[in-house]
Amino acid sequence: MNYMLLVFNVFLLVGGQMLWKKGMDLIGPWHSGILLQLIKSPYILGGGLIYIFATVLWLYILTKLPFSIAYPFQSLAYVIGIFAGFLLFKETVNLVQWIGAAAIVFGVFLIAR
Repeated sequence: MNYMLLVFNVFLLVGGQMLWKKGMDLIGPWHSGILLQLIKSPYILGGGLIYIFATVLWLYILTKLPFSIAYPFQSLAYVIGIFAGFLLFKETVNLVQWIGAAAIVFGVFLIAR
């Protein structure tokens, strides 16, 4: 159950980042007056709310799992982020990035054992 919560937490983190990416794609380059646009963007606000929930869940997870296992597990967010960039944002992911993602997954597997 605790590992399921940890995986859910990782997906929340990636979900929040994806909303922020979408929001910034719609807002455009950084400029004067951007703060008002950030405050009004449902994507930016939604990502922030997800991050608040993920943080509360993370605090709970820290009471249930050893830090030396839980914290490295968060690196799976990088792997999911690569897939999200590739599938949702149509970004190019090269072979070296895929190999790096596989190395992260293998490392988390070793730590979780």
